[in-house]
Amino acid sequence: MIEKNRLKILLPIALLLAGIASAWAVIATRPQMVLQAPPLEAPLVTVIQAEPQTLRLNVHSQGVVTPRNEIDLIPEVSGKVVQLHPDFVTGGFFARNDLLVSIDPRDYDYAIAQAQAQIAEAKRQLAMEEAQADQAHNEWQALGEGAATPLAMREPQLAEARAKLKAAEANLLQAQIKRSRCELRAPFTGRLQTKLVGLGQTIQSGEKLAHIYSTDLAEIRLPLPTDQLAYLDLPLGSGGGQCGACLKVTLTADFAGALQTWEGHIVRSEGKLDDATGVLYVVAEVVNPYTQKIEHPPLLAGLFVQALVQGKELQNLFVLPQVAINASQQALVVDADLRLHIRHLDVLRNEPDRILVKGGLNAGDRIVTSGIHVPVEGMKVRIE
Repeated sequence: MIEKNRLKILLPIALLLAGIASAWAVIATRPQMVLQAPPLEAPLVTVIQAEPQTLRLNVHSQGVVTPRNEIDLIPEVSGKVVQLHPDFVTGGFFARNDLLVSIDPRDYDYAIAQAQAQIAEAKRQLAMEEAQADQAHNEWQALGEGAATPLAMREPQLAEARAKLKAAEANLLQAQIKRSRCELRAPFTGRLQTKLVGLGQTIQSGEKLAHIYSTDLAEIRLPLPTDQLAYLDLPLGSGGGQCGACLKVTLTADFAGALQTWEGHIVRSEGKLDDATGVLYVVAEVVNPYTQKIEHPPLLAGLFVQALVQGKELQNLFVLPQVAINASQQALVVDADLRLHIRHLDVLRNEPDRILVKGGLNAGDRIVTSGIHVPVEGMKVRIE
């Protein structure tokens, strides 16, 4: 009975120990898990191939169209306006030497007649003095003794008569000059901007009658930063030659509902940097700006235009997109083994849509444009 009770106690314990031993054996002999890092795949990048090019580096600027000549029409004599040019109206055109304003000349014709009468009187007096001087000379030779005085020879009277004749001739010349100033003629081919006088109006000397400007040539002052001058064949000092037609300029403006263009040339530089901005102003010239062609309007004064100045041609330049270079002027280059290299470039000019590089690249280099967020020198890449 006792053995039976002992068996009931030991048997469960033995089974429990056997289970523990079996579980330990399973744990102890289980296969070990080997941790392996997943294989890293090289990033896929987009590249462009660098090729040297010959480029013309044009320079951008802007300015306002102004006439080459612009003056106030002011008379030098007074009087009533008796005639005006048929197109003497705001915006009217005229040719060189056209009669613009005519002033009543009758007062000045009268002054000319008076001056001519004075000349005739002076000539009569001079003839009388010359005759009297000859008579005094003959009488002194016949009756006089010793040296004759100038007064006895009537030399002062003769000099006075000659001086009065010259004064009368000068008065005639002055009267003729004033008479000629009754006609105000155009000094150039141009256009009338402001009209300030009407037919029949009495005007005074020095009074402004109109404001006129020339239409044969138009000028545009173009500011150029000093760093842009390296791209232009622009003579800046003495002995450097004349600008003449050496630099072409293309002017553009949004006018009459479309983008219009005009051609011109740089004719001179102002030779002094602007005190406020430090830029150099050059002057572009357009010939016959008011000539209107089919679907091409004239270049009006006061129009704001964009200017593209023709620059130099440079060789062995590389053109890259903006995304190919970072702020430190570095680019990512992929070598023949598909390894990445960070290369510093010599940037010539940064333009809105491209970057021009003059050093740091070789022909055929592959430049990364996308696909790399954190570049590492020597890292492996794949090319798309």
